[in-house]
Amino acid sequence: MRNVVEQLVEEVFDHCRNNQDGAPADYIPELAAVDLDSFALCLATSDGHLYAHGDADRPFTIQSVSKPFTYALALSEHGMDAVAERIDVEPSGEPFNEISLDPVSGRPRNPMINAGAITAAALIPGSDVAERFEHLRSYYSRFAGRELSLNEAVYTSEARTGHRNRAIGHMLRSFDIVDGDPDEAVDLYFRQCSIDVTCRDLAMMAATLANNGRQPLTDDKVLDPELTRRVLSVMTTCGMYDAAGDWVTAVGMPAKSGVSGCVLAVLPGQVGVAVFSPRLDQHGNSVRGVAACRELSRRLELHFLRVTREARSTIRSSHGVDAVPSRQRRAPEERAVLDRHGSRARVYELHGDLLFAGTEIAVREITAQSDNLDALVLDVRRVDDVSAVAHRLLARMRLALAEQGCESALIDPERRGTPAHDERVFDDLDAATQWCEDLLLERHGGGVRIPTKIDLPAHPLLRGLGQTDQDHLIGEFAIREYGMDEIVVQRGSPRSGLFLVLAGQVSTTLPGIDGATHRVTTLGAGMSFGEIPMLVGGEILADTRADTPTRLAVLSPDRFDRLTAAAPQLKLLLLERLAATAYGQLDSVFRIVAGQGDLG
Repeated sequence: MRNVVEQLVEEVFDHCRNNQDGAPADYIPELAAVDLDSFALCLATSDGHLYAHGDADRPFTIQSVSKPFTYALALSEHGMDAVAERIDVEPSGEPFNEISLDPVSGRPRNPMINAGAITAAALIPGSDVAERFEHLRSYYSRFAGRELSLNEAVYTSEARTGHRNRAIGHMLRSFDIVDGDPDEAVDLYFRQCSIDVTCRDLAMMAATLANNGRQPLTDDKVLDPELTRRVLSVMTTCGMYDAAGDWVTAVGMPAKSGVSGCVLAVLPGQVGVAVFSPRLDQHGNSVRGVAACRELSRRLELHFLRVTREARSTIRSSHGVDAVPSRQRRAPEERAVLDRHGSRARVYELHGDLLFAGTEIAVREITAQSDNLDALVLDVRRVDDVSAVAHRLLARMRLALAEQGCESALIDPERRGTPAHDERVFDDLDAATQWCEDLLLERHGGGVRIPTKIDLPAHPLLRGLGQTDQDHLIGEFAIREYGMDEIVVQRGSPRSGLFLVLAGQVSTTLPGIDGATHRVTTLGAGMSFGEIPMLVGGEILADTRADTPTRLAVLSPDRFDRLTAAAPQLKLLLLERLAATAYGQLDSVFRIVAGQGDLG
């Protein structure tokens, strides 16, 4: 089955692809020669899973999206205090290439404008420009998870036309912000901007920042978590230049744009987003890039102020119904079917705050296993907050599952946002598991189902006896009828007899310490109860109530006792069958306890 998150990202891509607004950067000749219709959108989760659409493998130069990574390297090499002596962290409210310093501090206002970026480049150690560039290129590559390279043609074009940046470099040198030859710092800046990346690369670089500075696929700790927070903070306020306020309001993710047409955005702890489309707006930001990020943020609720407590929630546990059966007692033939096919029905228990990232993880894992499923149950009882995007993603996944033949249900006693018409919403695990079992028996049982009603001679306890013995025992039983919800046997009462279910359904229940009544087991036609008290004596341990109109055959305690003298061989035969039935009951209880651990 196709992942519904992938479908949603593709919908955003299609929503933005026809936007023809904007124009490419024309002050760098090589950038003006690109294919204006090129478009790529990638979303990478903080554990490294990538959703990619469009020209995701087409290379382009990183341009100003390099600035956060050079700033990160400068922080790693010199520490926050030393870098802060050269570069402020205040929004400028000016174009990215403004030739100015802060009038009070005398420093570049932040590392995301050209003045601050050139200063950050000047802080990269090395004996010459080539060595310093190799240090930068290698560092960028660690974020991407693969080796990146220089685009010589773009570098040459930038170096030939970058007079304004050289002016900025010399201004920085004149105020002692940059030490040494300013042309070397500017040349290094040209080189870092000319590194080739793909949209996939940028998404993984963003995911590394989202993952607290650790590359999700290589597990390389590229940037210290404290420094990661510093970089993301500056990206939040300064990354989109003089459009930063509108960006934070509408999109709500730390971000950086580049004049090649790329945008990188980060939702800490959750995802990294990358977009490439060369047409730019008046701020120098990709038109489609901004639109795609807006749409993703809206549809997936990625605004960083939406995060309440945890950045992700995920699957707490999962199991097949073969491992954790319901308390519906099954005939041996049914049990055999469920043992063979129980793995085709699966329960997933979710927990925490179910925002986009947690839902995406659940959807991804379930989708990967869905081809072999007939039934799926999502247990959301331990989920604290269910966002609107979680509801939408889970609803779309359930629809997609149904189209491929997998039915689904929820365990959601609080009915938090569940459509009123959805009948497959259960209050507890046991009811949902029984629904799964019934579906599997219907699909794979080959007609092996216990009948809804039987005659007394057909009951397994009597079936197969000789005619004389069977007639004798039938004569000892009395037939009783019970209405729905009527008590058959009450907890604490003395032994009440041996009960054979001929029609309908009964359940035994116990009160829990939570004050609720919990089902122990449910019995249908052809099953029996009361065996153990009849064999060992003592009080009844649980209530037994008719779930439906029920017909029972009852062997009273006094008639059972009289068989000792009247028909000792028949009673011995009956005891053997009762012992076997009681053992089967214990086996069923052990399976339930081993799988579920309690009566909830």
